Formats: sequence, C-alpha cells, structure tokens
Amino acid sequence: MQRTIADSGPLIALFEPTDRRHGLARAFIETYQGSLLTTWPVLTEVGHLLGHSVDRQLAFLQWVERGGVEVVAPGAGAVALIRQMTDQYRDLPMDVADGSLIVLASESGVRDILTFDRDFDVYCLPDRSRFNNVLVSH
Repeated sequence: MQRTIADSGPLIALFEPTDRRHGLARAFIETYQGSLLTTWPVLTEVGHLLGHSVDRQLAFLQWVERGGVEVVAPGAGAVALIRQMTDQYRDLPMDVADGSLIVLASESGVRDILTFDRDFDVYCLPDRSRFNNVLVSH
C-alpha cells in the first residue's frame, strides 16, 4: 500500500471550505488509495489554524480518529534533527511542523508528501534524497 506524508496545508484546506484549495485537497483525498502519515506538530498546526471554528476542529479530529491520517510519534533523535534542519534552512525559515515531517520521512523511508508548501521542493533529507510532492501530478 502506498504511504504518503501529509503536511498541514492540505489538511486545513480539506476542512476549511472557504480555502481556495479546498477542492484540490478534497479531490486528492477522495481518490487516494494509500495511507496518510503525519506528526503531532502538524496536528497542532491544523487545529490552531482551524481554531476559528470548533465544528471544523471537531470534524478534523473525528477524521483523524477514524483513520484518515496516522499520527506517527518521532524517534529519540527527533529534536536534534529538527534543530539541525532548522539551522540549515534558516533562510526559508523552517518551522517545527516541517522539521517533524523531515524526521518522519527520515525514519519511515517515505518520500511522497501531500503539501502546498514549496519549501519541500528545497528540503534535502539527511540521506540527501528529496520529497516527491504528490499534488504536482494530481
């Protein structure tokens, strides 16, 4: 089964009908056959940015509970790697949520990512590989 890392942007758009990319996020989710992976920092970011609507936050959390996305806990070296990557990409700048997805990719071997964030075109993983944005071909 295909596995794809999910960034906050498409998850926010999925639950925010006024987002200009809502249709794109919804079309992807409705046709995707694999499993989505994300991290707690991304969930926190989504919850915060949906914070103006408790109903949308609840819908998002129910979707997560039903298995819409698997929340993966980081390994022991996560903070050190996030700090390293934040320093390396200080000109972008990288936030903790993005750094947590780099850790997830590094630990899981998954390189496909669902994101609207062009910074992921720039990020290079510790093994020198790069992300493949699944929305580019969708």
